[in-house]
Amino acid sequence: MKVTDTLSKAAFKHIEAELYSYHDTLKEINRLRKEIMFGKSNDDENVGGGRSSVPGRPTERIATRLLTHKRLRNLEEMAEAIQYTYETLTDEHKKIIETKYWSRKRLSWDDVATQCNMHRNTCYKLRREVVYMIADKIGW
Repeated sequence: MKVTDTLSKAAFKHIEAELYSYHDTLKEINRLRKEIMFGKSNDDENVGGGRSSVPGRPTERIATRLLTHKRLRNLEEMAEAIQYTYETLTDEHKKIIETKYWSRKRLSWDDVATQCNMHRNTCYKLRREVVYMIADKIGW
């Protein structure tokens, strides 16, 4: 896992924030999908008019909305990048991610290093590799 390109500090922090909120992102994706598929949408273009005599195509309409919903697409892209990256990581990398980002406790990097039986600098190196892998996967 060689890190060659540079990433802006803001982009690095953004990806870290996405790692912290990964599980919430998955919940939000499911919520948005259900909302698009089952209602709570005011997409009625025929306000005040009568019913159309043309039969509707609800399945196609839902599929189109699922594919064109910008926020949903962005959330899915980030979640897929994190999932793909996580699945390709070594056990050391996974332990860092789980301990630092996915634990309910907000541990410092020194605490993460202690729990993972690593030096703090090793944790920083693995963290950097993970963030850069995710950035590469989403095309940053």
